[in-house]
Amino acid sequence: MDFFEFIFVPTILFMVIVAPMWLAMHYKSVNRSSRSLSAEDRENVEQILVTVDRLTERIQALESILDADHGDWRESDDKGRSEGSTS
Repeated sequence: MDFFEFIFVPTILFMVIVAPMWLAMHYKSVNRSSRSLSAEDRENVEQILVTVDRLTERIQALESILDADHGDWRESDDKGRSEGSTS
């Protein structure tokens, strides 16, 4: 039995069984790691959430000022929307 015949069967087994499983697991791992957020992405999301919280507080403050100065501003806004619609 020469060297080529000795290596032929393990090479075929590797190419048919091991290599496809190895590739599948590798790309599954790559896909899994790409789905998670990086540290920079997490920091950006946290900054956005802080901004959203600040904007929500500002909107609530503006609504409370409007409620104090013009108590019926919500109703007049709703009437303007319904009169302006043609449906």
